[in-house]
Amino acid sequence: MTVYTVNPDLDLVLERTVDVPPELVWRAWTTPELIMQWFTPKPWSTVACEIDLRPGGRFDTTMRSPEGEEYPNSGCILVVDEGSTLVFTSGLGPGFRPQIAQGGFPFTAVVRIEPDGAGTKYTAVAIHADESAKKSHDEMGFHEGWGAALEQLVDLMKVR
Repeated sequence: MTVYTVNPDLDLVLERTVDVPPELVWRAWTTPELIMQWFTPKPWSTVACEIDLRPGGRFDTTMRSPEGEEYPNSGCILVVDEGSTLVFTSGLGPGFRPQIAQGGFPFTAVVRIEPDGAGTKYTAVAIHADESAKKSHDEMGFHEGWGAALEQLVDLMKVR
């Protein structure tokens, strides 16, 4: 299922092939107890997560800095294609209710999970409204942060 075509002027893309089966990558993305173990690059942590896995459902996390400051993030799930595609946005809250996004700019995340041999082709796209938001997200360390989080996901799910 194609849900989005990447616009290189507005979007950031992380694509990797990982040696974890697609069903485990999906489980890691859709199980709150697992998200709390890998979602935030160390030394940060995810201390709370609530997911209502359906269009209009919530995708909420709370991240904690090494200094103990907490950053709640609330979002809305837009697309659930079981086992292969998860789309959520910070521009909407649960029930598709518009909200002011945390972090200064809203974005939509498209996570694609595809079989690749015994592993998974993993693609995460962060969609932005304008070039300024893309630049801000890139400068925050999108590639490093999302890449480190994916490595943590892989490490976690290899022992499952």
